[in-house]
Amino acid sequence: MVPIPLNPPQFPTAQPPAPQDGTAHCPHCAAPLPAAQAPGTDRLLAALRASESRFRATFADAGIGMLLIDTDGLVIEANPALAEMLGHEIAALVRMHINDILTPQEGARRLYRELVEGVRDRLRLERPLKHREGREVWSSVTISLVRDAAGAPLYTLAMFEDVTERRRLGDRLAYQALHDPLTRLPNRAFFFDRLNAACAAGPETEGEAAGRRVGICYVDLDGFAAINDTLGHHIGDQLLSAVAARLERGFAIGDRQVVARLGGDEFAVLVTDSEGSEQLTALAGQLLAVLERPFDVAGHRLAVTASIGVVERPVATTSPTDLVKDADATLYWSKADGRARWTLYDRDRGAHQLTRRLLTTALRPALERGEFTVEYQPLVGLADGAVHGAEALVRWRHPRFGTLSPDRFIPLAEESGAIVPLGKWVLEESCRQARGWLAEFPDTGVFVSVNLAARQVWDSDVVADVAQVLDRTGLPARLLQLELTESAVLGPSGRPLQALQALADMGVRIAIDDFGTGYSNLAYLSRLPVHALKLDGTFIEGFRDPAPIGRPEPRSRRSEADEQIVGAMVRLAHDLGLTVTAEGIESAAQAERLRQTGCDTAQGWFFAKPGDPAAVASILREGRIRSSDPEWSPVAP
Repeated sequence: MVPIPLNPPQFPTAQPPAPQDGTAHCPHCAAPLPAAQAPGTDRLLAALRASESRFRATFADAGIGMLLIDTDGLVIEANPALAEMLGHEIAALVRMHINDILTPQEGARRLYRELVEGVRDRLRLERPLKHREGREVWSSVTISLVRDAAGAPLYTLAMFEDVTERRRLGDRLAYQALHDPLTRLPNRAFFFDRLNAACAAGPETEGEAAGRRVGICYVDLDGFAAINDTLGHHIGDQLLSAVAARLERGFAIGDRQVVARLGGDEFAVLVTDSEGSEQLTALAGQLLAVLERPFDVAGHRLAVTASIGVVERPVATTSPTDLVKDADATLYWSKADGRARWTLYDRDRGAHQLTRRLLTTALRPALERGEFTVEYQPLVGLADGAVHGAEALVRWRHPRFGTLSPDRFIPLAEESGAIVPLGKWVLEESCRQARGWLAEFPDTGVFVSVNLAARQVWDSDVVADVAQVLDRTGLPARLLQLELTESAVLGPSGRPLQALQALADMGVRIAIDDFGTGYSNLAYLSRLPVHALKLDGTFIEGFRDPAPIGRPEPRSRRSEADEQIVGAMVRLAHDLGLTVTAEGIESAAQAERLRQTGCDTAQGWFFAKPGDPAAVASILREGRIRSSDPEWSPVAP
């Protein structure tokens, strides 16, 4: 841009005629110059005229719009660039008020008043200008104050640079940053922006703020991956667009109810001023109903369902992070509960899930810190009352949650893979203890029974692990029994069966745990390298009462059925050369009735609770379990 003089001459509409008496006059106001200034006046006048000529040329030829404005806000002069920018003739702009050109705004008006009053010298802002056709032309505006020789405000010079295209580009980029390119729905960033605003403290009173509530419905399409895999991603994308259009059409209500795509096949509906959980659950039901209607996509009629996690609570008691975390967790509860449904967040279930995550994270460090211990429960012969073996049961001495039983953390260890190092540790600890019993009681032949997870077979060389442990501890292989669940043993053939056969060839006993609850494929049973069956505790429940006499009641009929089933399994196992162990024995009546079925061994609180190795050693010194209950009196060996 051509530089503008700091004090450019004003452009009056008319100048008074100069007297024709040869006196030198000012070229702007026509006032006579003092005689003392007469010498050199011609050069001064020439310089002033040249300066004015240059300014006029610059003003007229400038590539940006320019205005000269008096202190009342009226336009004195406009240049062609501004006239073209606004679609006006120059003459139409002259004497127009600045507010008719520049869209007024209270903040800008205040700053302009300060400018014309001489409080400030320059003002910069970005405002829309009014085009003659009614549209807006965005402009970067710089307004400078021009003062007279005494420093008083004389007029202002405004310069306008058209930034409409830049503004449109910025708007497009801002839109793209906050909207999903496929569905045109608000994206995750937009969603979190609105969620943060909904949870932020507003201008209302403390009591009103405490009453504000917010809710989220997290929506995930069921089986969407199968559509991508079978019909192609282009069909999947069209389905997502159709789902988005249906959700936006039915549920987007300005800022009060925002529908967004969070990514993949996940959508969310944010209710920024919720009326309660009933509103959110009703909304979730409507979402399910809307999505259940088939979609016609590229010649395919597609039926989809959705799982929805619902969270709703007061703003004062939550944060955006907690809301999203809990909504995401609740969505997966809905998936786990069977899909095609909504699930409302439950604080107790959430606490349980949090505990699961904490335990999962702490499993491996806990093993390194030595927080695990092994307790042993005797396996007692029902015929003689002698201890034949002991099952190793791992316990976690957690510093926060206390002593945890296996059912609290073993499933987590299997999911995370921590079962492999934990299982190795339990195996070695148990074999070392069994070797100690063998040294103290060499004639008893007490074996130790250790649970083996299916993942230990798949994720490690269990045969090599067992061989190394037996070698290090010096325990004979015949005194180690490995327990696997029925589903793990009778699953697909291959590596598990090969590993079990190799272990059996080493002399290790193999037992099927929880028998009767898995595949129960009896054809497999005759071909497996198995030595013992451990009956699931559900079969033993019917043995709690004494044997029925006379016509049995309904409860007694179940007891009789359980007895027939257990008797049949015991006979089958004996025919196959297997021993049978019953779990969960709580009374003498159960023990006696099981003994009568021919069951070999049993374990449960009736005999002994799981305890430290010294408890097992104490029973071994006695020779057999002592019972004061006359209902169970095994024959002495």
